[in-house]
Amino acid sequence: MKILFISSLYSPHVGGGAEIILQRTVEGLQKRGCQVSVLVTGPDAGLATDTVNGVKVYRAGLHNFYWHFGAQRPGRLARLGWHLRDRYNGAMRTYVKQVIKDEQPQLVVCHNLSGWSVSVWDEISAAQLPIVQVLHDMYLMCPSSNMFKRGQCCQQQCSSCQSFRKGHDARSAQVSAVVGVSQFILDKLQKRGYFSAAKGYVVHNASPYAVVHNSPSKQRQLDPSMKKAPLRFGYMGTLSEQKGVRWLIEQFQRLPFDATLQLAGRGQASDEAAFKALATSPNISFVGYQKPETFYSQIDVAIVPSLWNEPFGMVAVEACAHSVPVIASRMGGLPEIIQDPLNGLLCSPNDPDSLGHSMLRLHQQPDLLARLSSQARVSVAALLNLDLMLDSYESIFAQTLLDNIAHRDPALSHTV
Repeated sequence: MKILFISSLYSPHVGGGAEIILQRTVEGLQKRGCQVSVLVTGPDAGLATDTVNGVKVYRAGLHNFYWHFGAQRPGRLARLGWHLRDRYNGAMRTYVKQVIKDEQPQLVVCHNLSGWSVSVWDEISAAQLPIVQVLHDMYLMCPSSNMFKRGQCCQQQCSSCQSFRKGHDARSAQVSAVVGVSQFILDKLQKRGYFSAAKGYVVHNASPYAVVHNSPSKQRQLDPSMKKAPLRFGYMGTLSEQKGVRWLIEQFQRLPFDATLQLAGRGQASDEAAFKALATSPNISFVGYQKPETFYSQIDVAIVPSLWNEPFGMVAVEACAHSVPVIASRMGGLPEIIQDPLNGLLCSPNDPDSLGHSMLRLHQQPDLLARLSSQARVSVAALLNLDLMLDSYESIFAQTLLDNIAHRDPALSHTV
């Protein structure tokens, strides 16, 4: 199978979990014998190629006001101009046409299209190739990709999003198969009229981690000196409003018992300053970037307090993989990972005190904490299996090719 992957970024440019999953998928399929290549945007003009772990990567200079992976955040007017051009960036089609000509793929798999725009669908269709679209976020409905505004999730598209995304739903009918990294994100787009002609699938992201033999809660059970020690909560991720960091700090500082809170990660300088000013408790520490294996060995409970609809929530899987139970918000794809009370507890931003109550519950019920910890890793076993994820994608790609052959020549459908 010869496959071209198109996405916004690729290693070493990693903006988040989407890029990690894309690289795992591409490298895994190549090891299985597939011929793969990748086309992404880059900061330099023209089309250049390099090799990343044996994978051929094309980097196309972005035809827009700036490259969206730069260190500096452009001003408001520059961002507005960028998004206006990104509604349909026809200039990027030239790159797609050239790479399709050079690589001659049988199938094109699109991941994040920020920078490319949906113009790539038109170019792929012009080459009469089937398209598989993998959904990692809500870019196709919202220029910000998150449908989150003024501290709240948008229940529907605002007038701005409707304008910037006009016609995207109709163009998505060119897609042969659509894959959501959660049932939530797939349903979200399909219910709004996207991908009317596509077969829909759900493939959860795989986050392989080695077995952790001594979980923090297990150590707490075995070590008598730790039983009365402060309960250790932790957050890992971007320090931003939509991730619920303010909500977490406020709820933690109201707890009626002794506990600590570590906040791992970075954010915009203004956001970090605001959160540090809010955190007046000496039991709150900002620890910056941390390796998961280091961070999770130092906490008893992970908290994922997202205010926005997380399309998946890889950080929740990672915590469970390290046998650390999770208190997560009942948003987006998170309830597909955290099952209350199997591997954690669920709370809701609509009931702000529910987060504090969940933290208090684990303090008052150490047996519950121990049980959640002991069940955490096995509860996400399927999400730690990279081969299972690759099996799913291989099956979807093969079926899409068969469907495309049958569509183009129905007489062959009985012989394939």
